[in-house]
Amino acid sequence: MFTGRIETTATIAEVREESLRVTVDPAVPLVAGGAVCLDGVRLTMQSAQPGELVATVTDETRRRTTLDRATPGTPVHFELPLAAGDRIDGHLVQGHVDGVGKVLRIDGEPSGRRVWIKPAERLLARLVAKSSVALNGVSVTVAEVLKDRFSVVLVPTTLQKTNLDALVVGDRVNIESDLLARMGREGHGPALLDAVARLPWAGHLSGPVGVQKVVAQLAAGGGVVVWDPTLEGEGDVVFAAERFRPESMTFLLTQACGHTTIPCAPEVLERLEIPRMPGEGDRQGTRMHVPVDLASLPGTGVSAADRAATIRRLASPDAVPEDFLRPGHVFPLAARAGLLGERGGHTEATVALCLAAGLAPVGVCCEVMRPDGVMADAVTLEQFALRWELPMIDVHDLTRWL
Repeated sequence: MFTGRIETTATIAEVREESLRVTVDPAVPLVAGGAVCLDGVRLTMQSAQPGELVATVTDETRRRTTLDRATPGTPVHFELPLAAGDRIDGHLVQGHVDGVGKVLRIDGEPSGRRVWIKPAERLLARLVAKSSVALNGVSVTVAEVLKDRFSVVLVPTTLQKTNLDALVVGDRVNIESDLLARMGREGHGPALLDAVARLPWAGHLSGPVGVQKVVAQLAAGGGVVVWDPTLEGEGDVVFAAERFRPESMTFLLTQACGHTTIPCAPEVLERLEIPRMPGEGDRQGTRMHVPVDLASLPGTGVSAADRAATIRRLASPDAVPEDFLRPGHVFPLAARAGLLGERGGHTEATVALCLAAGLAPVGVCCEVMRPDGVMADAVTLEQFALRWELPMIDVHDLTRWL
């Protein structure tokens, strides 16, 4: 989480196929594996030393932001994430760019400079006059919102301390709408404010420290959010099956709203004689197995309590094939034997997290879906994580640091 209050700029020193090398003031504390916001884009530092960092930049990031035109010598706005106890001066910025806008017009004013920007229609609907917006990572205020454009007024201090002074008509800018305004309209404002007090644990984390916090949450029986920007472009809530409770199942059914599945190490499904479903499966190569119910259940197997009991038994080391009815209402998936080293999907991430937490290699995952039936994107997913005080991590971080 960032504030959009830019204290320094950095310079792109080298553009590589999957990363950027960036130089910055040597006095700025950099930590390999930590997050950084460059021109409003949240990135992870592959490596860091005084005065220089290398940040990962995927093809998707280049497609969705102005980093597609990054060249050596380009100055960029630089901000490190908030830490516990930091003063929030600006507004909450996630570093998840909503879209790119085009500068249409620039007018001089006594109070500074008015800039008119045309964003995508879907993004324009999120902007509210007198609320905050981040332009290339800089927190500014929306002055007006018209049919196809909006304006901001850049005051002298902003012009002096940032690169927005160099904007000209035709330039493209990264845009991120205000998180508080969005969540306020959705009725989540109070929950977000509560979550802000727990910023080190709630919301998007990164690097080895972020992975450690996610593993600790899972080991304690809690849920975590795993974002997969590449294979599926979706996010899942993940629990460890060994410590799964009916309340967690109810949460997945009523709040995450996706399809709950049970990723398992392949040897678990072999031992329990749960066969693979016929057919080639989905486009992502998910290995779906025959759904099961716990044979000893008095109910139908559908209730939250029934499903939680079935899931816990799947994770039990002394479970046997006769413990389960086939088919049922709990859907196992087989992870690849090499886990994240073989496939960077939610199935493998779930099992890898359970093993890292010292638990049985069986987990629970469920996609997060918006109330309108659309799968949650990265921005909506972090709102969800903040609302429910859950840590959120990228699959790429898990692949690198587990």
